[in-house]
Amino acid sequence: MAKVRSELKSTGYEIFIGALSVLSIVNLVLVYAFVKDESLQTVLSVMNGLFSAIFLGDFIYRLATAPSRGAYFFKQYGWADLLASLPFPQFKILRVFRLIRVFRLLRELGPRAIWRTLVRDRAGSALLVLLLMGILVLQFGSLTMLFLEQDAPDANITSASDAIWFTIVTISTVGYGDQYPVTSAGRIAGAVIIVVGVGIFGTFTGYLANLFLTPRAEDTEEPGTAEAATVAAAEPEGPHASGESRGTSDGEGVVVPAATMDDLRALLAESESKLTEMRLLLGGPTSGQDSAGGT
Repeated sequence: MAKVRSELKSTGYEIFIGALSVLSIVNLVLVYAFVKDESLQTVLSVMNGLFSAIFLGDFIYRLATAPSRGAYFFKQYGWADLLASLPFPQFKILRVFRLIRVFRLLRELGPRAIWRTLVRDRAGSALLVLLLMGILVLQFGSLTMLFLEQDAPDANITSASDAIWFTIVTISTVGYGDQYPVTSAGRIAGAVIIVVGVGIFGTFTGYLANLFLTPRAEDTEEPGTAEAATVAAAEPEGPHASGESRGTSDGEGVVVPAATMDDLRALLAESESKLTEMRLLLGGPTSGQDSAGGT
């Protein structure tokens, strides 16, 4: 288990890369299935460039963090990751090796362990889900708007670049208004993209706020907490261990050490003795006589 976990990265990250690999392979099938559709080819080419950049970053990350770079490159299909990250159709099929890693993760950990890991790392998992949703909306939103608006009368979304631009502007909630749908179906699709975009960027903003504004655990501890814990650990256990008191607390919750209490008792006894001697010298009653006379 430790060897697999050292080779693989976090659970959420591996699933994210696996999902992108599946999507890129699906796009490869669409490229060969719709060769004559130039607009679809343009959208898929843009997405392939995005996937290539992500997969190249994934290869660099794995190579930099691998326990053995040579073992990763030659034995763990690092060479396939490098070739698959290149924007050439001939090498896209090699992205299937990334799916092998996800399969190994599922087999080694099991669904329950994976679910617990994702729940434990909710912030990181939410970020990866947002990135995946943004990529899916960018591709299929562009294809949907292009299909609905391209041949409509008075349409201004007539090319792949128009559809991609409209989707990006809508997801980011900027809304320039230079490209807009004119059909009822296109407006419904645009409304869906708007709602999804607001959810994506709203959650992403909350993630960044939580990341930068939430104090770390060690910063939230009180200054005296560590020192008090150290003193408490150094004291012997038991109410009278080593013949000493563990200390008492005053009315304000401040713990007085046992050594200080012993010094105070000795000082009070010495003061009482000196006071008794002074009363004897002055001829006055002692504390015991005062109490007898009072009765």
